[in-house]
Amino acid sequence: MKRAILLVLLLVVAACGGPTPPRNQENACDILRDRRDIARATRIAEREWGIPVHVQLATIYQESSFVHNARTPHRFALGIIPMGRISSAYGYSQALDGTWDDYRASTGNRSARRTNIRHATDFMGWYMNRSVRTLGIAPDDARNQYLAYHEGHSGYRRGSHNGKPWLLRVAARVDERATRYERQLATCRR
Repeated sequence: MKRAILLVLLLVVAACGGPTPPRNQENACDILRDRRDIARATRIAEREWGIPVHVQLATIYQESSFVHNARTPHRFALGIIPMGRISSAYGYSQALDGTWDDYRASTGNRSARRTNIRHATDFMGWYMNRSVRTLGIAPDDARNQYLAYHEGHSGYRRGSHNGKPWLLRVAARVDERATRYERQLATCRR
């Protein structure tokens, strides 16, 4: 009886953990083999919104490292008093509350969750597709897609990213990773 209770308790605790990040995040083929849900979600978003899988994967890697419930760090007053999070960014896509609400209203998907990879990639596709239409950024331009994603469409239009050398370096890394993922995907697809 004690073993049965212990087993049930262990299963309940294990079920609360959520999906684990892919083991080898340096290889797109391994990511898609390891996590079939990511493979399905990114391909569906690519068909729906026209944003290539390699751009989505590179952005998710940068934003959350494929951690489903990723959050920004806490802010502290006097170094010890917690003052809340740096921003409302949450989940795979690190979407902000307001932008996520816009997405849900625009797509009619009121039950979308940022911790669900299918919803997160659909959000990214929706947002990046708007960057294509409103800012003229090519769907496969990972660098500028990332800058618009990070700064928002208005911020990108104002050029706010140009005053942030650290962000330009991050965007260059996203672009390099997207290029590497694209080459890898060409060898393992179909």
